[in-house]
Amino acid sequence: MYQAFKQAIKILFTNPARTILTTLGIMIGIATVILVLSAGAGFRSLIDAQLQVYGTNTLFIETRIPPTTKNRNANSMGADTGRVVSSVAITTFKNQDLEDIKKLNNVVNDYGMVIGQKVISYRNVNKSALFYGTSAARFEIDQSTLKSGRFFTSSEDAGAAQVAILGSQLAEDLFGLNNPIGQLVRLGTLNFQVIGVYNSVGALGGGSDDMLYIPLVTAQKKILGIDYLLMGIVQMNDVNLSDATAENISLLLRRNHNITNPDKDDFNVQTQAQAMGTFNTIFDGITILLIAIAAISLIVGGVGIMNIMYVVVTERTAEIGLKKALGAKNSNILTEFLIESIIVTLLGGAVGIIFGSFLGWIISLVAINNGLAWTYSVPLYAIGLGFGVSALIGISFGVLPARSAAKLDPITALSHE
Repeated sequence: MYQAFKQAIKILFTNPARTILTTLGIMIGIATVILVLSAGAGFRSLIDAQLQVYGTNTLFIETRIPPTTKNRNANSMGADTGRVVSSVAITTFKNQDLEDIKKLNNVVNDYGMVIGQKVISYRNVNKSALFYGTSAARFEIDQSTLKSGRFFTSSEDAGAAQVAILGSQLAEDLFGLNNPIGQLVRLGTLNFQVIGVYNSVGALGGGSDDMLYIPLVTAQKKILGIDYLLMGIVQMNDVNLSDATAENISLLLRRNHNITNPDKDDFNVQTQAQAMGTFNTIFDGITILLIAIAAISLIVGGVGIMNIMYVVVTERTAEIGLKKALGAKNSNILTEFLIESIIVTLLGGAVGIIFGSFLGWIISLVAINNGLAWTYSVPLYAIGLGFGVSALIGISFGVLPARSAAKLDPITALSHE
């Protein structure tokens, strides 16, 4: 075995160009797998950080169209309501629902939200922007901070005050380097006083740097002309009771909405764990798909190794005949060529792991420089997978050429030119 290993190393160094080209396909495939898994780990940390913005002790309530009765308690909505996905809206989720939820055990606080889109203007600058109508309780629950100014109060919300908090990018687009605090902007046909500017959250905020926030009642009554909510956030006291709390909320909403069949729920209550579970299911599917695509590159690289090994067998036919004439067994020849194939693939795998890890590091630097909460890591199972796949390809695609070399007749091989 040792002699076979030495011989394989000698042959590989004798033909460095061929060795490099042979390992290239394996290297690219393994690097892609490592890059996908490393980027996946970073993206998971990004999503986890985004969920942390709402706090780990929160759950979400969203309206949804019942699957069996799509038109129940629904009416047509225009583009100004912000319902981009569908022209049908559920109108049964009201402010009173959140007031009732706040009285449940384990519920500390909650707030509702509506979304819309309008043109916001300041002097000669006009920009189409999304706006969130939200309760003042949002600022007590969410872990968000202001660059300048203040949050609006519960009394301003109840009184439908025309005040606004701008995202950092929106403030920059409208005011440039000037201080926006105290200035008036026009949202649709109404004037709003800017009372605060959010700190930049980058791409982590899902575009919230380009949004503005106004009191919920103002958005409902003065802009959208509605009396219902699109979603709600509930803060809990004990996160360990999140499932029980979610069930209590569901029971309360069914009672308030006169729903007797859970299959006809016009809402969806989701805990942080469920939200993360849904994301993991989707992301795992995407990861498998990307790895399957990378596997094509690995297979191509394996076929390339097999073809080159066949060429090597042809080139070394006379050498094989001489070895067999001097007493080398079929197993010796098989082992030598198989070891050569495995070394090539392991070399490609090692370089691929290093290269893929380097690309993953570059991606993490770009993400961090763009304000994303990205954590760089290369999972140990990714490295194990890289070496395991490399060895498997080396054995799988090296067996046929090695068997072909081992089965050569020594007399025929010696006479080969």
